[in-house]
Amino acid sequence: MLHFDLPRLSAVCLIFLVAGTVKGVTGMGLPTVAMGLLGIAMPPAAAASLLILPSFVTNIWQLLTGPGFLALARRLWTMVAGITAGTVAGAWLMTNDSAGWTAIALGVVLVVYALFGLAARQLSFPARMERPLSPLVGVVTGLITGGTGVFVIPAVPYIQALGLDKEELVQALGLSFTVSTIALAIGLQRQGAFQLDDIGISGLAVLPALLGMWLGQHIRRRVSPATFRRWFFMCLAVLGLQLALRPIF
Repeated sequence: MLHFDLPRLSAVCLIFLVAGTVKGVTGMGLPTVAMGLLGIAMPPAAAASLLILPSFVTNIWQLLTGPGFLALARRLWTMVAGITAGTVAGAWLMTNDSAGWTAIALGVVLVVYALFGLAARQLSFPARMERPLSPLVGVVTGLITGGTGVFVIPAVPYIQALGLDKEELVQALGLSFTVSTIALAIGLQRQGAFQLDDIGISGLAVLPALLGMWLGQHIRRRVSPATFRRWFFMCLAVLGLQLALRPIF
């Protein structure tokens, strides 16, 4: 069970406020930012347990507000199945790491995602490749999610390469993130790292996350999303390097 004193609980609320703000501006990034910042102060398994409810609440809203959930679910079901299987299996890596490799892996994933975001390159592939790629992308994403608590690689670049319109893209990302969150909760619970008692602590992070999303939506009207994303990815790269190199220095 997770235990927090008032200073640490205040820090957790501030982290989810920041992570929610990033999601409000960019439409993604809450789990990534939260895991990166929480990973500085606690083991990734504990950070992932805190992430469950805020991530689920914010992503289920994103999933259900799009125009074609059933069509997207039929199209992406093999990826979703791969994410589920990979995440549940990969949670073993996070909860059985005694050497600190999970924190290093988390840092590496953040750096890779940040560099991809800064490159701003749009991937593409022939339509015939979608059927074999979807389950593979799902399994790899799931293993990384289970091992680090970060949902984005390679699912986000893959979904962005599918040629979806703006509303479909947002909903497809919501589907991927929601499934990842549920599968991560199952995987952590199977390993004894997430219990029903932890839901209360995780639930406390929902309000600052939602408040952050509201703030982020207001910021988005006043600040160029492209500029914000660039600074976001630069900060994410620095954070990832700090996590990846901390055991060395």
